[in-house]
Amino acid sequence: MDPEKADRCNQCPRMCRINRNTERGFCKAPEQLKINLYQLHFGEEPVISGKNGSGTIFFSHCNMRCVYCQNYKVSNWGNGRMITPEELAEIMLELQEKNATNINLVTPSHYPDLIKKALIMAKDKGLNIPVIWNSNGYDSVEKLKELEGLIDIYLPDFKYWSNNNSLTYSDTQNYPDIAKLAIKEMFRQVGHLKIDEDSQMAYRGLMIRLLVLPENINEIQFILDWIYEEFGNSTYISLMSQYYPTHRSTEFPEINRAINREEYDYAVHILEGLGFENGFTQELGITPEWTPSFKE
Repeated sequence: MDPEKADRCNQCPRMCRINRNTERGFCKAPEQLKINLYQLHFGEEPVISGKNGSGTIFFSHCNMRCVYCQNYKVSNWGNGRMITPEELAEIMLELQEKNATNINLVTPSHYPDLIKKALIMAKDKGLNIPVIWNSNGYDSVEKLKELEGLIDIYLPDFKYWSNNNSLTYSDTQNYPDIAKLAIKEMFRQVGHLKIDEDSQMAYRGLMIRLLVLPENINEIQFILDWIYEEFGNSTYISLMSQYYPTHRSTEFPEINRAINREEYDYAVHILEGLGFENGFTQELGITPEWTPSFKE
């Protein structure tokens, strides 16, 4: 982030107001960018990965603490290395040179100022493929507004409908209200997801990811109702089935198992009942295969 602002961190909704040069806030991130790895990734939704792969950059640390996080060594432990915005810009250009379909910024919500700086530099040097903000949905609306024009595709999660569950399973207060505001701002900027007819690749817009949790912990029916009422049934939904117990899930018996067919089918039933036309579902499994959209 800007050195002048590092002593009053305001990068995400937590507003820790700490000095990231000398202290660590909730996310434990330093004042510099930190990434775990970058690569061509082929496991995203088909309109994101494509045949060339998504140019994915995984940022270290996270502003949530999901007890079932599958990447906890990166998000909680902070495994990775420090880089400068200049180096991040070069990484983006390198991925573009490797024919990446897009630049996919994974877990970026606690580094918006530095990412913005890197994006401006990369675009000045010729970055011209779509840029994806791939977040947990716990984003600062003010920071999202500052990114307008730099982000082409927003790919947020909507994790919980209940604040009690967001506190229990992710140690995050007011997640539902903040996610709603953030997703509304994302939609204002880019609208519904748009797919190129020739390449069948997404190039602009919003797609919302919903991870089906055991015992319907996220109360997916209320989330889908809200999405339908706010944005209509043309909204792209990615209904994910790859939950499996990991990290601290053993401390919570109700989620210490994989989801079952009945739980996933219930989510699909709600989705179809509301008449959503666009999106992706999966076969059950830790590394499930994507299936075509649920449009009739």
